[in-house]
Amino acid sequence: MDGILRRPGEGETLFDSARSTLRVLVEREELTVTWFRYAAGEKGPNPHIHRRHTDAFYVLEGELELTLGPRATEIVRASAGTFVAAPPEVVHTFRNASGAEAVFLNVHAPSMGFADMLRARRDGRDEDAERFDQFDPPSDGGRPLTEAVVSRPEAGELFDRENRAIAIKSDLPQVSAFDIAFDPEFVVDPHLHDDHVDSFYVLAGEVDFTAGEDVVRAAAGTWFSAPPGKRHGFRNPGPGRARVLNVHAPDGGFVAGIRGG
Repeated sequence: MDGILRRPGEGETLFDSARSTLRVLVEREELTVTWFRYAAGEKGPNPHIHRRHTDAFYVLEGELELTLGPRATEIVRASAGTFVAAPPEVVHTFRNASGAEAVFLNVHAPSMGFADMLRARRDGRDEDAERFDQFDPPSDGGRPLTEAVVSRPEAGELFDRENRAIAIKSDLPQVSAFDIAFDPEFVVDPHLHDDHVDSFYVLAGEVDFTAGEDVVRAAAGTWFSAPPGKRHGFRNPGPGRARVLNVHAPDGGFVAGIRGG
């Protein structure tokens, strides 16, 4: 099949314990996407920056606490449906500060070898892990908080059209994201992109994805990526409205296309 399909529970599991689970859904130069489960109180890394890539989060279940901006003082409590992105040089960290489990997607775009760094840490190869594009906060505090993206549930620049509603969740050059709800009448015919990976996470309903010459039906919780040059399309088999998180890495002019009609 032309494309990367990960049904619920699939993907390379790098860590799995009572406290956390991490699975790699897609690993390419353009992006790495991981599925995380954090138990109550589980903490991520110390505040840090990336110099050459964007680190983004989409909360699926529960609540994730993200700390952003100079001196890491802005706290964002992100509930399910929230998209947060820290572009290069924006200080950030995250944890599950709630009393319940949190599940979220983490997108690194471009990848910069994120999955390889995680494997190195797992295997005790600290020297290899330290080559990853991650650094302590700079003395000047890094880029201002206004450079980060925080898009709450039901928020985003909305384009409500006849048979679909598209909300822009991120319009960063390295990664754009869209919440798309669409009726069975809305069909995206097979096509390809030369310059970016087009990815989808099914949030509700079912979606038929065209991948090359194949058509696969995907339920909620499924991830699908079409790499550059790979034929793909999608439709809603019905009967109700379906909903996906659509991620482009890099943006490839998609935001401009949505805004242009």
